[in-house]
Amino acid sequence: MRQLTVGPNEAGQRLDKLLGKYLNQAPKSFFYKMMRKKNITLNGKKCQGDERLSEGDEIRMFLADETIEKFSGTAFKEAPKISGKNTGISGREPSFSRMIVYEDSHVLLMNKPSGILSQKAKESDTSLVEMMIRYLLDSGQITEEALRTFHPSVCNRLDRNTSGLIAAGKSLKGLQLLSQAFHDRTIHKYYQCIVAGPVPAPEKIEGYLKKDPKTNQVTVSRTALPDSQPIATEYLPLASNGRFTLLQVTLLTGRTHQIRAHLASIGHPIAGDGKYGVKAINEKAKKQYGVSSQLLHSWKLTMPDNLPSPLSHLAGKSFAAELPEDFLRMAKGEDLILY
Repeated sequence: MRQLTVGPNEAGQRLDKLLGKYLNQAPKSFFYKMMRKKNITLNGKKCQGDERLSEGDEIRMFLADETIEKFSGTAFKEAPKISGKNTGISGREPSFSRMIVYEDSHVLLMNKPSGILSQKAKESDTSLVEMMIRYLLDSGQITEEALRTFHPSVCNRLDRNTSGLIAAGKSLKGLQLLSQAFHDRTIHKYYQCIVAGPVPAPEKIEGYLKKDPKTNQVTVSRTALPDSQPIATEYLPLASNGRFTLLQVTLLTGRTHQIRAHLASIGHPIAGDGKYGVKAINEKAKKQYGVSSQLLHSWKLTMPDNLPSPLSHLAGKSFAAELPEDFLRMAKGEDLILY
């Protein structure tokens, strides 16, 4: 017999949904049959599966351990240790804990290095999510058993070779509230990047972006094209030497590769960008400063003013992520003042 006590990360969902997570290799017909036969009960009583769970509810499964294990998939894919080569974080040791910008019982903010996926695209991938879960397991903040019914996850994504702030929910409530704030665009995101050429003044630029799913590349146009989406980007020059400019960029819409493609479309490609950049500029950045990917960094997040409990303590607060070493090297080498 296996007993589950419903915690805050499981409360509020239907019983059959939770069973589908816990026994994720079983057909739905299996646990409906087990409920009919009272081999699965809720608070000691017969159940149907459509019951809404409350914290403290007790689910009993009168099943052999072998049956439960047969129908339970692996809760967690082991994440490798982070090597010094892929951290890219200035002055820090190569460990996940050094990537943490802020943490409480509901939220985790991380400074993702370039070269790491935010979330895995295919089963064999290892991403920041697996690294985060490995950290939570190692620090005793979550158990393998708890992972059967709730997976902490990230609430926003960055391209593999874009560095900077990623927010994650450690609890169901934290994940839901942060994800909703990103969806509603009430969390304000600020980026820094180094682009080619002089940028004399702040500007808001607009256009249309179209993605080619076969090449995972986008094109930007001034007028609407079939299947294109409207985009808007704001930028503020922070420093320039005439050859390169350090920009602060604000996303007003959030499309695939938007900042990289939008800036390239107006003649200011990001240094190190192999997809939308200029080969000669990228070669200079690599040779002089060791730049191997685009110098685009998710620098700051500002939380909405009206975050409800249990995240109300974060309302209106801003968090910044340290710039990577190659970004700093080029900025200093080109006499760009950092803010």
